[in-house]
Amino acid sequence: MATAYDVLPMLGRGKHRNPRKGACFMELASYLAGEKWSDHPACTHPLLAMLARAVNDLTSDTGRPQLAPLIPSVIGVSSDDPHWDIQIALDAAVAALPDAPEYRQRTLAVAIIACERILDDLDAREPGTRSLESRSALAEAPATTAWAEEFCRGSIAKPARFVRDAAPSIVGSAVLAIAESASPDVDVRLRRLLDSTITRCRAWAAVDGEEPRTLAPEVWSDVVRAVPAPAV
Repeated sequence: MATAYDVLPMLGRGKHRNPRKGACFMELASYLAGEKWSDHPACTHPLLAMLARAVNDLTSDTGRPQLAPLIPSVIGVSSDDPHWDIQIALDAAVAALPDAPEYRQRTLAVAIIACERILDDLDAREPGTRSLESRSALAEAPATTAWAEEFCRGSIAKPARFVRDAAPSIVGSAVLAIAESASPDVDVRLRRLLDSTITRCRAWAAVDGEEPRTLAPEVWSDVVRAVPAPAV
């Protein structure tokens, strides 16, 4: 990203009282959106914002600046459609399951099965329908999937309760699973999950063809730092 921008916002873990104390991904989104300084701004879907905060906090200090160019893309991206929450949670679980530590795999497998069942109801699909991505992820952990299938047998999930309680828990578990995996490219995988989720949400919100707000240095004057020149 150093080749694309001369300066990048200073990103740090956790909450910050004001820009001069540092900022997380969503605090900078609130700043750019012209909202009150907050890591829970109204400009972004709550579960997408949660994903962004989790990815921000679990990305390494060296990798975190690479998240900055994504910040403008979350502004004005929101909806009260429960499909958003279900699909964000499902995508996160699918991305995390194959390389997740064993003790997290059951949670993620149950999450995938439950999300797909709710989509069956919401979209009047044939019961047991699953996306290719879900089937592929579950196939990576056959023993865990067999356990999860039995665990979920006969269970009924209410969409409103799932959105309120389960979806945030699934996203948090998925991001932790990626961060705790033995993968050598954790930062890349976390950023890829956030980037792909933002892209999907922008398409749902019909803003996919619009240019995100600028990252021009003057917009970020209080919260930027110089980026080292790339090695020749």
